[in-house]
Amino acid sequence: AGCTPAGYNNPSLNVPAGQNTKTGAIYGAIAGAVLGGITSGKSHRGKHILQGAVLGAGVGAAYGYSLDRQAAEMANALDTNVDNSPNAQLNPNKDIIVSKRVNYVQITFRDKMMFESNSAYPTPSASDKIARVSSILQRYPQTIVQVVGHTDNRGSYEYNLNLSHQRARNVASMIKGSGIPNKVFAKGCSYNKSLVPNTTAQNMALNRRVEIYLYPNQQAVV
Repeated sequence: AGCTPAGYNNPSLNVPAGQNTKTGAIYGAIAGAVLGGITSGKSHRGKHILQGAVLGAGVGAAYGYSLDRQAAEMANALDTNVDNSPNAQLNPNKDIIVSKRVNYVQITFRDKMMFESNSAYPTPSASDKIARVSSILQRYPQTIVQVVGHTDNRGSYEYNLNLSHQRARNVASMIKGSGIPNKVFAKGCSYNKSLVPNTTAQNMALNRRVEIYLYPNQQAVV
């Protein structure tokens, strides 16, 4: 379960464009209002609740906008669009999927465009895509990056665990090696988190992937 954020593939986490900004503003306003009420004396409580709500809304909106903006910039750099459909990862015609969730941005790279068979080293084309991701992250030094590798179920679990980890680690190393100050983590999941049953060649191709999660801060990391 630790291989992916909570709510992975949960349609309830999909939000329309701009919704992260609105949600952040709402939660920020509530939190600010509560804090303003707690820290105020009775005579000024109403005023401080209002001030806390306004300030919290601004901070929350900025948080949400940052996610919206990062998703849009990543999609543009990778020559695709932001796709928040719950079935986006199941489209075999898409090699790259960029989605924004409530608390993070998710980028999925298909195995066929990332690696040669049984290889853990990104192809030149994949290296170019990884460099584009790194260039966007230069503008978001606070973003925490988690790279996760997945395989199909051919071969032993241990072999696939090592392969998925090496692939994630190599991608993470390329991102970190670009000189960004961001925290970057890597994890391999073998075939623990299949999108679909490994019953056909097409399904196996969907399950072989590398996912990059972009979190705005430590509190958002699952």
